[in-house]
Amino acid sequence: MTDKPDSHRLSWSVISAYGAPGLGVGYMYLLLGLYIMKFSTDVLLIAPIVMSTIFGISRLWDAVSDPLVGYLSDRTQHRLGRRRIWLAAGVIPIGLVFVMVFSPPAELTGWGLTLWMGIGIIGFYSAMTVFIVPHMSLGAELTSSYHERSRLYGLRHAAFTAGSILALISMQLLINAEQESEAAVRETAFELSIFAALLTAALIVFAIVRLRERADFQGRVSSKPFSAFRDVWQNPHARLVLIVTFIENIGSAVIGLLTLYVAQYVVGKPILAPAVILTYMIPSSLSVPIWLPLSRRFGKVNLWIFSMILTGLSFGGMFLLPFVDENMKLVLFFGLAFFAGLAAGCGGTIAPSIQSDIIDYDEYKTGERKEGSYFAAFNFVYKSAIGVMTVITGPVLQFAGYVPNQEQTKFVQIAIVTLYGLFPLVCYLIGALMFRRFSLDEAEHARIRAALDAKAAETTADPTTAD
Repeated sequence: MTDKPDSHRLSWSVISAYGAPGLGVGYMYLLLGLYIMKFSTDVLLIAPIVMSTIFGISRLWDAVSDPLVGYLSDRTQHRLGRRRIWLAAGVIPIGLVFVMVFSPPAELTGWGLTLWMGIGIIGFYSAMTVFIVPHMSLGAELTSSYHERSRLYGLRHAAFTAGSILALISMQLLINAEQESEAAVRETAFELSIFAALLTAALIVFAIVRLRERADFQGRVSSKPFSAFRDVWQNPHARLVLIVTFIENIGSAVIGLLTLYVAQYVVGKPILAPAVILTYMIPSSLSVPIWLPLSRRFGKVNLWIFSMILTGLSFGGMFLLPFVDENMKLVLFFGLAFFAGLAAGCGGTIAPSIQSDIIDYDEYKTGERKEGSYFAAFNFVYKSAIGVMTVITGPVLQFAGYVPNQEQTKFVQIAIVTLYGLFPLVCYLIGALMFRRFSLDEAEHARIRAALDAKAAETTADPTTAD
């Protein structure tokens, strides 16, 4: 456990072991996100407002669970390391609650069914927090190399996206089962959840066995949790990235929320929605090898700014959909989704790499290693942004005069593409403009790393100076 990871070139065995769990996690996240509402309302007959309340409670609980897990994982001392023990703790709960959500007893109804689904959904996101925050934190610890972190998080992003693609295929199986019977849907959902639970468990165990942690990082966190959280916000680089991440993810949330609406009510081809999402996801996953050399050539900061601009322009173009002919609608819809996916591949690779560099700056200033607190903050901001966009979408559609399952007026169509196109454009452009102020580039990171490595060498040479 005490092996010090190579601070330069990481082996493919390490990178693949780290990225592998993303396949199962991506599958679970998207399948639950895309289908659980429909499964609950159409199959289980739970009122939509009840499900919305459950998800609302889950987001409130995130405000407690995310920073708590981050801080506790920073403080953990164990022979497996302070991160892998948390990964191990999440294996069984993640699988159990995911199966629970998709297999409520057929005889369960009313408040009993609501309680079952509430425990399952909140439990799932809690169990995922137990895994994701320590896992993202571990990535920052496996290497201190400026560009190797991009390789590491790039493969994780590719695996996560590949899992999301599998989830889309599974969702189609569930939709097909709906044409047969409720029993067929329940059986298919149960089988898919078992598959996901076993796959994710195997991949997490694989990561635990193959990866190693730095023993010298243990015990280097303040015993005061509020001190750790204060340091995150007082870090000027972290504060800027947190704000930019929040703004950026408010914009990106439209993908999951409104793609089905755009396909059905603006383009008039609801059957194409899965194909559009695939058109977005495939380049997001496959483009990772393209962005890695470009980040070395142009710098991670410049490339993240470019990805935000490209994403904003790609979605901004969607605003034209109600105003073009039918053939051009399809060209725009699929073409812009492709470029948005390319940009997502860049952001998914570069963003966590830059977030890891910020943690090195914190160590430089405080002498502590609190990756968990930082990635808990980034994770919570991501979830909060999605929640904000969810709150915005409903009232806007209702005010515009949206009527479910009916042909929409031009005004409603414009309202939909304003949310789907112009709003993300504004968000991403604001994020890009703000991020131009970010100063922790490769040269500054190299200076910080040199100082940290020199201090570590002094401590090793003179054990009496150790904390």
